[in-house]
Amino acid sequence: MTRTLGIASPLTVSSMGLGCMGMSEFYGAPDEASGLDTIRRALDLGITLLDTADMYGPFTNERLVGRAIAGRRDEVQLATKFGNKRGPSGERLGIDGSPEYVRAACDASLQRLGVDHIDLYYQHRVDPSVPIEETVGAMAELVAAGKVRHLGLSEASASTIRRAHAVHPITALQTEYSLFTRDLEDEILPTIRELGIGLVPYSPLGRGILTGRLTAESMAHDGDARASRYFPRFQGEALEANLRLVAQVEAIAARKGVTPGQIALAWVLAQGEDIVPIPGTKRVVYLEENAAALNVELTPDELAALEAAVPRGAVVGSRYGDMSHIDQG
Repeated sequence: MTRTLGIASPLTVSSMGLGCMGMSEFYGAPDEASGLDTIRRALDLGITLLDTADMYGPFTNERLVGRAIAGRRDEVQLATKFGNKRGPSGERLGIDGSPEYVRAACDASLQRLGVDHIDLYYQHRVDPSVPIEETVGAMAELVAAGKVRHLGLSEASASTIRRAHAVHPITALQTEYSLFTRDLEDEILPTIRELGIGLVPYSPLGRGILTGRLTAESMAHDGDARASRYFPRFQGEALEANLRLVAQVEAIAARKGVTPGQIALAWVLAQGEDIVPIPGTKRVVYLEENAAALNVELTPDELAALEAAVPRGAVVGSRYGDMSHIDQG
């Protein structure tokens, strides 16, 4: 199953992708062997859009993806990102959208991935100190040089997207979208559809909460960033309220004979053929569960029931504790 992202610069990809971030950082201890197995199993299942970034690890996730796809590069649509600068010890060094950094970051990613081109290259976060025209101009130079095939933005506002697209066709916008996060429906989704830009939702399972497997106890182990104040939806009373919403999704899924995660992914997939979610996992069993959502078709009544179970505005807590890194245009 495939879908096409973008119209002016189209990229055909698998209908669902794989987010690789958690294999290296943020959601518990890294597990390289499991990550390699998961990526290779994804390719076997026809899930060929792989999403990584230089800052994941930092730097280790791109190397992991590169090892996993060695010998199978022609099967893969490879997406990575730049802009969130980190040092070798993981320290955060801010956002950099300068043309010089764009060029240096791309070369470094190509080396770590062990490839000669990147299929979809995203600006991970918009740098408010650099005009988007300058950043995208430098990205366009990478396309002309053959290092990059298609351009993307992540967490960009509608006005920034318009300005970027005027410089060079933007193939995809990556941003958070799920039953739990729908604010982009107001302005951003209409804008990208007007411009012919595809949508690649990250966290389509609400950072895992929509699987029905997440509890305060399950996040208590070392290294799970969701347990920190950086993610208000997973704290105290907010988590309790949000888990009550998940219970309603679980009930709908049980009536259909699928898992809550599968019905949540099916909801995202049903929002349009221009949408390609990238649920992340580092375990083959969860990858296979997610992939099966491609075969789950929701009736109009089921879609309505899900929207009634999780009404817009019902989720408690912001998606990040600090939204300053999200472009407000």
